[in-house]
Amino acid sequence: MAISDLPRRIIKETQRLLNEPAPGISASPSEDNMRYFNVIILGPSQSPYEGGVFKLELFLPEDYPMAPPKVRFLTKIYHPNVDKLGRICLDILKDKWSPALQIRTVLLSIQALVSAPNPDDPLSDNVAKHWTANESEAVETAKEWTRLYATGA
Repeated sequence: MAISDLPRRIIKETQRLLNEPAPGISASPSEDNMRYFNVIILGPSQSPYEGGVFKLELFLPEDYPMAPPKVRFLTKIYHPNVDKLGRICLDILKDKWSPALQIRTVLLSIQALVSAPNPDDPLSDNVAKHWTANESEAVETAKEWTRLYATGA
């Protein structure tokens, strides 16, 4: 896909992501498809995910920005708002999407969600129940999964 085939907005957002990366986040478009981004989010400090390197994929549908990007974790993560397929429960990826939001905003929101799991709005019921019943044990499981799947250890 040639860059000239893309809407101007996507070109501008891509340039900003590359030139002004948000702390702890990198996103670069695929050479084969400029609507597909390879994303890395570093596990936020003082969270069970600290030290982890989480890979995600982000895809901009044809009707972006009228429709939200499609984003999912490729790296396994023990989190009440992420299911075993990597899908993410985040309001701005669904009914709270607005064309005023950008790729950068979405990635910052995902980074914030990683540091503040919300078991009251789960996508993974089992993890949410664990988090609610025994938070310290769930946090230890999240740390273990981070070590196993997100550190290359």
